[in-house]
Amino acid sequence: MKLLILNGPNLNLIGKRKPEAYGTISFDEYLGTIKRNGCELEFYQSNIEGEIIAQLQQTDANGIIINAGGYTHTSVAIRDAIEAIDTPVIEVHISNIVARESFRHESLISPVALGCIFGFGLKGYELAIDYFLNHQ
Repeated sequence: MKLLILNGPNLNLIGKRKPEAYGTISFDEYLGTIKRNGCELEFYQSNIEGEIIAQLQQTDANGIIINAGGYTHTSVAIRDAIEAIDTPVIEVHISNIVARESFRHESLISPVALGCIFGFGLKGYELAIDYFLNHQ
């Protein structure tokens, strides 16, 4: 099974930005720890909305794990791209977005995602991978 992990803006700063919320290791370091048998992981991160949309539309992955960062709350275009593709998408957020500032409480992505995982730190990515491996 091939899975695409797609991270949005500022997630390249994991390990540096707000370590109390996002932890102290980089995403690249973390990614090296989450290998699964029978699973090919592809990773892409961009701070640019159009590049995220292009990845959604062009991937040949069996499933997508997306953390759209701040675009979660603002990007109708990313939402529409997810709705337009057949590949199942799980939304992941490192922090609990509904426990943060009120402008972060609404996700435009959640209604078109297969499922959502919020607030379990980087472990949320592993939970999404395990779901795809055991339920698809």
